[in-house]
Amino acid sequence: MDNSTNDPSPYYELTPERVLDAVESVGFRCDARLLALNSYENRVYQVGIEDAEPVVTKFYRPNRWTDAAIFEEHAYTLELAADEVPVVAPWRDANGATLFAHEGFRFAVYPRRGGRWPDLENEDNLEWLGRFIARIHAVGRTQSFSHRPTLGIDEFGTDAYAYLLEHGFIPDHLLIAYRTLAEDLLQQIQAAYDRAGTCDTIRLHGDCHPGNILWTDDGPHFVDFDDCRTGPAIQDLWMLLSGDRPAMTAQLDAVMEGYTQFQTFDPRELHLVEALRTLRMIHYAAWLARRWDDPAFPRAFPWFNTQRYWEEHVLALREQAAALDEPPLALGP
Repeated sequence: MDNSTNDPSPYYELTPERVLDAVESVGFRCDARLLALNSYENRVYQVGIEDAEPVVTKFYRPNRWTDAAIFEEHAYTLELAADEVPVVAPWRDANGATLFAHEGFRFAVYPRRGGRWPDLENEDNLEWLGRFIARIHAVGRTQSFSHRPTLGIDEFGTDAYAYLLEHGFIPDHLLIAYRTLAEDLLQQIQAAYDRAGTCDTIRLHGDCHPGNILWTDDGPHFVDFDDCRTGPAIQDLWMLLSGDRPAMTAQLDAVMEGYTQFQTFDPRELHLVEALRTLRMIHYAAWLARRWDDPAFPRAFPWFNTQRYWEEHVLALREQAAALDEPPLALGP
């Protein structure tokens, strides 16, 4: 995977006409209706189809994933769909192909699936999600990725914080505070990994936040496996937990009520919850920084790279330093 791109405007030539032409190049008849959906790492559009339901097409960011890595993403979601796990898998043409190219852009086509964000204050919903994530992990354990990365401290922590420092994103008056804080956090994160010991790693969704879970009257379905990778099971679970410690303990119990119906869970992984949360915060800031030359990012994230943003970021990381010193969450009896 390449986290950078040599072109600050990688989608400059992805015009509406080119989007429609790409979809038609694989056999669909478009009716010229085109709606851009919220996606910044890639470009995603809902495309109207004559006499049929609209489709969703995703144009992959150039220079990010290799074809082999994208094939693994698609194969994993197709495995899950075949096992009747509610995911949105890519469309296959008559030859079984899922990844296509048109005038320099790689893309995939998906069925349109609507829904709303899940209500994570509802314990029944959390239990439901726990069951489905366990089923994702059951399939994830059956084989390994060969071309997708493993979630770890180097990429999400060390490399991310170094990028922010080396490219001048941290304001001068916060530079020393950020550097020393980040170095201390990385030591705390490593200590959390050491306490967890050697945990199993499996194929994951990788980015299982509420925005990638769509809820309907029939329950949840999972979308956007673009960041699927290898890692500990807790990576797909901790993003369902928020609030103070009692609230997260109750949420964890509800999730595990569902999860353990289909999968065993190693409680040592609970040492990683705040470590993974901290890594995500550092990585997210670096992700925005790496994409800041893409014109879509300043428009979509105008609050980023302001003095207030970095002051709040440092404050949030200090709160994480305190959280990393606390005992891990505990499973109920």
